[in-house]
Amino acid sequence: MPDAGEVRLQEGGPRAPLRPTAEPPQRRLLKLLLIASPHHRATPDLRGLVHFLQSEDFGFEVSFDVADPAQRPELLELHRLVATPALIKLEPAPRQVFAGNTLLQQLRNWLPRWQQLEVVSGLGMSLRPPESDGSRTQRELQLEDQVLVLRQENETLIERLRVQERLLRMVAHELRTPLTASKLALQSLNLGQIDQARFRDVLGRRLDDIEQLSKDLLEVGTTRWEALFNPQRLALGPVAAEAILELEKLWVGRDLELITDIPTDLPDVCADQRRMRQVLLNLLENAFKYTPDGGKVTLTILHRTSQWLQVSVCDSGPGIPRDEQERIFLERVRLPQTSATTSGFGVGLSVCRRITEVHGGRIWVVSEPGEGACFHFTVPVWDGQGAS
Repeated sequence: MPDAGEVRLQEGGPRAPLRPTAEPPQRRLLKLLLIASPHHRATPDLRGLVHFLQSEDFGFEVSFDVADPAQRPELLELHRLVATPALIKLEPAPRQVFAGNTLLQQLRNWLPRWQQLEVVSGLGMSLRPPESDGSRTQRELQLEDQVLVLRQENETLIERLRVQERLLRMVAHELRTPLTASKLALQSLNLGQIDQARFRDVLGRRLDDIEQLSKDLLEVGTTRWEALFNPQRLALGPVAAEAILELEKLWVGRDLELITDIPTDLPDVCADQRRMRQVLLNLLENAFKYTPDGGKVTLTILHRTSQWLQVSVCDSGPGIPRDEQERIFLERVRLPQTSATTSGFGVGLSVCRRITEVHGGRIWVVSEPGEGACFHFTVPVWDGQGAS
């Protein structure tokens, strides 16, 4: 096997092949485009993908281009991407798009077929193999590849339609609750059962519910959400303190015991300030909402390792059944023991999961029914913490 040479991943400008041309010049070009954020490129799958392309000889001259969706958002629309990271085969035709967390495995699965087509192409169209020996012509291989690509794109479109259908059902179901409450409040006002102040209070809160639902649904459904991620050096303690003050109306006057443990010597983190505030507001709001009057809510930030901070938000509410503890981060869930006494749409935790994962961290819950719940998530420490 020839020496793989040096790999340079550049963004913007012409791309040099990953491997020097050690074969005859007739070798065809395999042109690949990886659309992934810096965080995604640090994952084992994409590191393995780069190493695989660097160290193997596929019978092609490989050109590998890397683009950050935050810097090149037009590529998401151009290639009709439904998720990132994504690997796109631009040449040889037909174009193919691979997405998800198994790009290396998907590439391995398809390379033999591309190599087979390359061998047939090298023989020339005039050398049509006999039909009786089971061989396939170049045209047959191309058509078969096109069918497989169309099938892959069809499955992607079907999944998008399923997601949209679920979101529409969610909207139709959840809008009924605030709309019904508003209608009942109007009827009570007309019957003289409540005054104007009470009516305005109910109507205002229900409109807030509808607004928050629409925001959450848009963030869950958008395909360009991760492209808006803007990590910077951030002091997390002040962000947490601001979140508590912003939710003051949810805990003041309820005899709640609010405990905070935020050390002053915490290292800075690498995070998007708006997104971190969103996670903290969501978890704290849930904690205040599900904790009964006289209960306890705690917020703790720990320097867990040299690379991670851990944020924990705990309450003394009804808790979460074990069989629901994973599902609540994947889809909207209203727990039977709390749905009659609290509002909420269950979409916020899905947003929290996406935010923590795009930061490279994770989120999880520890809970026992009747003993409250503790939500934990991790945030990466700023790499240049010790730099001047």
